[in-house]
Amino acid sequence: MHASALRYRDDFLDKLRYQRNLSPHTLSGYRRDLTAVCEYCDQHDIANWQQLDEAAVRAFVAARHRNGLSGRSLQRNLSALRGLLDFLIVENKLKINAARNVRAPKSARKLPRALDVDQTMRLMSVPPDNDIARRDRAILELFYSCGMRLSELVGLDLADLELSESMLEVTGKGDKTRRIPIGRHALKAVQDWLSVRTTWTVTEDNTALFISRRGTRLASRSVQQRLDYWARRLGIDLKVHPHLLRHSFASHLLESSGDLRAVQELLGHADISTTQVYTHLDMQHLARVYDAAHPRARRKKSDITK
Repeated sequence: MHASALRYRDDFLDKLRYQRNLSPHTLSGYRRDLTAVCEYCDQHDIANWQQLDEAAVRAFVAARHRNGLSGRSLQRNLSALRGLLDFLIVENKLKINAARNVRAPKSARKLPRALDVDQTMRLMSVPPDNDIARRDRAILELFYSCGMRLSELVGLDLADLELSESMLEVTGKGDKTRRIPIGRHALKAVQDWLSVRTTWTVTEDNTALFISRRGTRLASRSVQQRLDYWARRLGIDLKVHPHLLRHSFASHLLESSGDLRAVQELLGHADISTTQVYTHLDMQHLARVYDAAHPRARRKKSDITK
């Protein structure tokens, strides 16, 4: 594309960064999605955004879909493009948003995988026999007790803890804060870690709850590696990652309480439809119990092979 078109794209990304205060991860996604559009335009001699019409946008979506991109990824591509074109309309560079009426093909919604209760309890049984293990145990317990995102956990500061009230303040997407109760096992694990943290080399201005041996805030990648390490060591035959524990928290809580609205609040979902995916997990669990236990539901082997 022409240099001016790329400059408009960069101006839009700057606006997202400085005015909307989006995270580096989200900005990286926007840049990646818009780069895909720019590459398509280069391949089809579209030099600027004024030349991008609705037919071209539909062709872009179709080409990406043929190459195996999922409906969800295409929705993200289109969302980024709509945002850019709306920005150009506000800046009086465009009159019409060519992506406004284009929709991505729907793809089957994948249910999130979750640990069962036995697997979760095994993962929480990290032996606190050294300082690193005490820190890691606190991380695991908080993930499962509070259902936090990875970015929320690594962003925790000491001031976010309200230990006397067994509460935690979390800053989630869009800088929205929410208070989450801490379970008693997680509370004890955090208190054990705090007694260790004071013995590590930490600068006075480092307010991070979880730190490395070097005294720096623990990085997201380090947390992922520690979860993978403990899953393998404790014999869990699954790829354990932070979001798996978030899914496990939500599905176990919903299975026990049936309170979808409370689970939505605890997870920090803006839209309850995002939380409703866990009702499908719950129904799968109930269906398995029914099939295994109900006298009129169990089938003979001969029935299955017919």
